[in-house]
Amino acid sequence: MEIISYRPIGVIRSNHTKPEDVPIQPVFAAGCRGRAEIFPEFAEGLHDLEGFSHLYMIYHFHRAGPMKLRVKPFMDNIERGLFATRAPVRPNAIGLSIVELVGIEGLVLHLDGVDILDGTPLLDIKPYSARFDCIQNTRNGWQDTVRDEDAAVRGLRNFRPGAKD
Repeated sequence: MEIISYRPIGVIRSNHTKPEDVPIQPVFAAGCRGRAEIFPEFAEGLHDLEGFSHLYMIYHFHRAGPMKLRVKPFMDNIERGLFATRAPVRPNAIGLSIVELVGIEGLVLHLDGVDILDGTPLLDIKPYSARFDCIQNTRNGWQDTVRDEDAAVRGLRNFRPGAKD
């Protein structure tokens, strides 16, 4: 199969400078402000985006380690298959986060709930739509066995709200 390549549409900025201090998912990153700086050639694509409260940010895990097909997730003590996790050590280092769009100033999207490293290349943006994206009655695999209290502690990793990196 042919190699597929992408070019960034911008860069994500955050206070997260060390991978070990980044909350593992946006749900654990409430209050973590950041921004997406969009490259000028993609400015037209931002038209009408201000009407959405949340966005999917699709990005390149630029500091991920080598691919592993079995990993121990942060929220579990058992090794799992990579595709049953959200670990960054993937065959294609693509990340996905749902963040809150706080505002737009020119080519800058102001965001909240940012669980993304500073300097991360942004590949794409898609609007979150409750009409299409909200699925009721889901199964969550092994994650259903993790207690909410444990998830809250493990999800923060080394990040502490209000602390500076």
